[in-house]
Amino acid sequence: MNNENQITLLNELIETSRDGVEGFKKCAEDAQDPKLKLYFQDRANNCEEVVRTLSEEVRKCGGEPDKSGTMKGAFHRMWIDFKTALTEKDNLAVLEECEKAEDVALAAYQDALKEELPENLRSLIAQQLEGVKRNHDRVRQLRDEAENDPSKV
Repeated sequence: MNNENQITLLNELIETSRDGVEGFKKCAEDAQDPKLKLYFQDRANNCEEVVRTLSEEVRKCGGEPDKSGTMKGAFHRMWIDFKTALTEKDNLAVLEECEKAEDVALAAYQDALKEELPENLRSLIAQQLEGVKRNHDRVRQLRDEAENDPSKV
């Protein structure tokens, strides 16, 4: 994979991670439970760190890091606003939408690892994929808990 392709791939992951930052912040705003708000804010902060790391890799490849998220991510956050407005910012609704966004992030990282990458980037992306998996699994667990017993979340 040449530098231009690496830059493109890394910038796509930056866009996905920026969507994660904004999505988790939106979920923190919309969640009713204080512990859930803190969890989402922590995840937003983690995604910001991922953006910084990926941006540094883009610069090492001679490129300019992407400065925005995706249109799809922006529309998804608007959908979260709409759905939570209808459900009075219900924690379950927030978690369901957060899980959908984490599905997208998971797919983006898995697709990136299908590419031919230098070992340093493969290692970095694989490490970040593990974080995405943990986010996804935790959000799913919280969603299941809210589904089964809304008083727990």
